Formats: sequence, C-alpha cells, structure tokens
Amino acid sequence: MSAQTTSHLLMIRPVQFAFNTQTAVNNAFQSTQDTNAQELALTEFDNFVTLLRQNGIDVTVVNDTPEPHTPDSIFPNNWISFHDDGSVVLYPMYAVNRRQERKPHVLEQLQKQFVIHHRVDLSPYENKDIFLEGTGSMVLDRENKIAYACLSQRTDANVLKEFCAKLGYTSQAFTATDANGYPIYHTNVMMCVADQYVVICLDSIPDATERKATVEAISKTGKTIIDITLDQMNHFAGNMLQVNNEAGKKFLIMSSQAFRALSAEQVSAIETFNPIIHSNLDTIERNGGGSARCMMAEVFLPVKA
Repeated sequence: MSAQTTSHLLMIRPVQFAFNTQTAVNNAFQSTQDTNAQELALTEFDNFVTLLRQNGIDVTVVNDTPEPHTPDSIFPNNWISFHDDGSVVLYPMYAVNRRQERKPHVLEQLQKQFVIHHRVDLSPYENKDIFLEGTGSMVLDRENKIAYACLSQRTDANVLKEFCAKLGYTSQAFTATDANGYPIYHTNVMMCVADQYVVICLDSIPDATERKATVEAISKTGKTIIDITLDQMNHFAGNMLQVNNEAGKKFLIMSSQAFRALSAEQVSAIETFNPIIHSNLDTIERNGGGSARCMMAEVFLPVKA
C-alpha cells in the first residue's frame, strides 16, 4: 500500500518569477503585478525552504534557468509527479510558456538521489489543446488510489482517465466554482487530502449530486472532512500539503495567509492530527496565483542505496 505522505520534496528556486499573463486568463487567484516580484518571491522561497528543513523535511532545491523564461517555475507540482514504483509522470500544460518548465536538469539532479524506473509522458496532449496539470489538477489519495479532480480548462476528463489507467487510480471528478460562479482552475486550491482527514470547500461544488458523491468517496476511505468556506478558499486555505519529516512526524504545510484565514476550531481540528507549519508567501500568491502546495512536488521515488 502506498504511503500518503513523504519527507522528500522537490522545489524550484526562481530566477525570473513574474505575473504570468498566459495563466491569468483562467486563474482568478492572480491579482497583482509587482515590479520587484522576483526579489520578494526569492526571499519568501528561501525562508519557506529554511522552515521546512528546520522541521526535518528533506528538500531538493533546483535552481531555475534564465532561459527559456519560465515565470511560474516556482510551481513544479503542475508539470511533474513522482510515484513510489519509480515512475515519473509529465503533464500537458495549458500555458505555452509553462510547457518550457520541463527542463532536463531538474530530473538529472533528482536522479543523483532517487531511482527513476520509467516515465509516463502525457505532454503530447498539448497538441490537441487538452490538459491535466499534475497534482494541481488532481488531488491524490495515494493510499486509496483515488484522483479527485475538478474539471476545468486545465483538467480534461480524457487525460484524467489515461492517468488513472496508467497509474492504477480511480477518478472522482466534479465541477467546482468560486463565489462568482467562475470555474476553479485547479483542484488543489479547493481541497487537500491528508492521511486521516480531507480539507475541502464543499460550497465550491454547486451540483448537489456531485457534492454528495464526493463526500461519499471521502467517507468511504474513513477520513474526517474539515470543511472550509469559499472566502477561506480565496485565501488559499485549501492549498495545503501534508508531509512527514525524516523521523516520521507529520505536518500540514500552508501559507501564513491560509493559516490566518482558518477559524480556531478548524486549526484545532487539524492539530488533533498533526502540527501546522506556515510561511509568508504573499508575493508568490498575489502574482502567481498559487500557494504553498503548488510549490512542493512530492518525491515518492525509491531512494538510491
């Protein structure tokens, strides 16, 4: 049985982080273009990595390259995922400039520490203009092999079906919208699956039948549901990731904005399962429209002897 959490994370250190106009067309979370975004984001990134390492989490940091210019490289979880059978999956990306994030030096660096047995390359779907943006588009219950996915311009049902067939998952798909009725671009902004609980914005699933089916799928796995509001989701309270450290202790990682958005009751509900680690990611959230979870690609690959 696969573990839900890992102590190994891949993070990409930005060189030219900026507001990406190509993703802003359907990412309602992007709100600001800061002129000094790279400088501010770099400080936030380095502080975040330091905090994770202080808690015993193994972070492989790979520096992005100036060319080709990839303003969203700080969010690697969209183009790649790593699995405990040694497989690596590459994903089709909506924004043309995000496709260039699949840089060979990233895998080369990981191969120094981990074993890669084979690759599943879904990126050719870009030629058909259909997409599945990794663990942004899907939130994986790795133990129960369920891929939760809110369908959108960036999350296509057919590519999802192929991922599930190749990796042995079943899909739990639905439609999700924000308070303005605008489609939610990535599933990982409205839900997070941990080992014993799920944080989810049930209000974002407008269809009662789909909402009920999603709740039933979660309940069948025995996980507790911690429901968040649409307003909390807008503050990235769904964009969280549970990890464990090298000693096996589990944590829920989120941004400080997400943490501040939670109620005292929600914080204590989460803390009955694990402590919370949060870091200030305001610039990255404003300009990039992604938060803590998007910045961490979990590495489940076997470690080299």
